[in-house]
Amino acid sequence: MKIVHTIADLRAHLAHYKRPALVPTMGNLHDGHLALVRQAKPLGDVTVASIFVNRLQFAPHEDFDTYPRTLEADAAKLEAVGCDVIFAPSEQELYPEPQTYKVQPPTELADMLEGYFRPGFFTGVCTVVLKLFNCVQPRVAVFGKKDYQQQMIIRRMVQQFALPIEIHTGDTLRAPDGLALSSRNGYLSETERAEAVQLSLALKGMAEALQKGEQNIAQLEGLAMKKLTDRGWKPDYLVARRRSDLQAPQAGDALVVLGAARLGTTRLIDNLEV
Repeated sequence: MKIVHTIADLRAHLAHYKRPALVPTMGNLHDGHLALVRQAKPLGDVTVASIFVNRLQFAPHEDFDTYPRTLEADAAKLEAVGCDVIFAPSEQELYPEPQTYKVQPPTELADMLEGYFRPGFFTGVCTVVLKLFNCVQPRVAVFGKKDYQQQMIIRRMVQQFALPIEIHTGDTLRAPDGLALSSRNGYLSETERAEAVQLSLALKGMAEALQKGEQNIAQLEGLAMKKLTDRGWKPDYLVARRRSDLQAPQAGDALVVLGAARLGTTRLIDNLEV
């Protein structure tokens, strides 16, 4: 496995390959990330994992400065699952000057849910992903379904810019109790970790009610919000939306339930397709 830190070295190494497969990450890797790498391997002739904590997608009050940088441990994990190349640029390498050119995703998709509670988040995500695509020039890229809205926005960005990249998504990996794996789970105290599964349980309850024919979606969402609030959470949203565009569902739509809530100082997200 090769670790490269500059765009020039990356391009020189990848010049020998025709079908790179990319898994973009911010590091601090868990089994969910490694599953994406395993998924990517048969899709290309070289597997690249990028590790970059992207300042553009963090609000001033968020955890950019404290987000764990664990390159040595991440490299060992990636090598163990057969990753071929790690692209781990410095901030100066990827943003040698202020990134004044940015990708602005459409408001109807990017300014709701995560985008509403984290203004500018998807502009930061799209900008860095497009830049990573230009650095790696992959033919395949794999993203996790846990970031449901994010992978949808990236898929549409690729389509609208006519990028020659196939976007694949990997299913959310979960701990034995059902908690979605996340790099931010490491922020949880032991007590909070035991409580954290309640977010996935709330979404599971919503999904089961919808499968049984529940029609009053607003009431269902309100009850789920109250359930978490009563347990001491600070939920941002627990909603049922249609899978195709995350708008309010109509009869017969394929649905997904999505949630984001803060437990202590840690913000967790999750979703379940119904």
